[in-house]
Amino acid sequence: MEPEDDLKSRIEAALVRGHLSQWQRQFLLDMRDRLVKYGPRTRLSAKQWAKLHELVGPAPPITYAPSQTRPTPTSPYWRQRRRRSPLAREARYLASRFVRAFGFALALVIGSLIYSYVVKGGHINWPSMPSFARSGGGDRVPLARTQFTITDGDTIRLDGAAKGTRLVGFNAPESIEPRCAVEADLGRRAKARLTELVASAKLELKMIPCSCPAGTEGTDRCNYGRSCGSLFANGQDVGDVLISEGLAVPFVCGATSCPPTPRPWCE
Repeated sequence: MEPEDDLKSRIEAALVRGHLSQWQRQFLLDMRDRLVKYGPRTRLSAKQWAKLHELVGPAPPITYAPSQTRPTPTSPYWRQRRRRSPLAREARYLASRFVRAFGFALALVIGSLIYSYVVKGGHINWPSMPSFARSGGGDRVPLARTQFTITDGDTIRLDGAAKGTRLVGFNAPESIEPRCAVEADLGRRAKARLTELVASAKLELKMIPCSCPAGTEGTDRCNYGRSCGSLFANGQDVGDVLISEGLAVPFVCGATSCPPTPRPWCE
């Protein structure tokens, strides 16, 4: 396409000269309006170009100074509408439909998984559990010391987990919010002893269902959203060690509920 300003000027000149039929005048007016509205983006068919040049004359030759760069087929003045074959248009349409359908199906699958595990609840809140602790059969899995932190004497937090993991079978004194000075001291000692037990031992973790009503595990209605498990150091449950040393007491729950939490330290 030649520069639109030059073309509009030649159209105006042709309109002034006259000797045009009503159809020719209307055609030139339409072409001028297109140039005004779309500028360099104006698109005309080959037949329209031929008729336009017939009425206003061919474009004058353009000379370029040595320092100027001749327009290339990629410049705006050389852009033309690409004509795609019917087969190519159909293939592109089918591809776009497939992408939309696949994206919708994937969203449904992800939504269903989130609903099943987070809203309904499961034995373990899988979306927030690291992969090394996802033992569907309740088996012991190796655990490195670098893969968790110790919250207190009966709670650890696995790397990547949104909430902690409550170690079951015992209850240790609180070290974060103790009810009395005695519990605060025992809580610090229980946490320190657990840290000592796991420092250089061969560790294993066994994830188990929490003792909560069906459909609540993984939510705040069950164990404050925490998961449940047993931690073994050199094959021995760390809870048994803490109980034997007076730093914890037994705490055994049923299938779906627990008795009142024993806290004898402040009595």
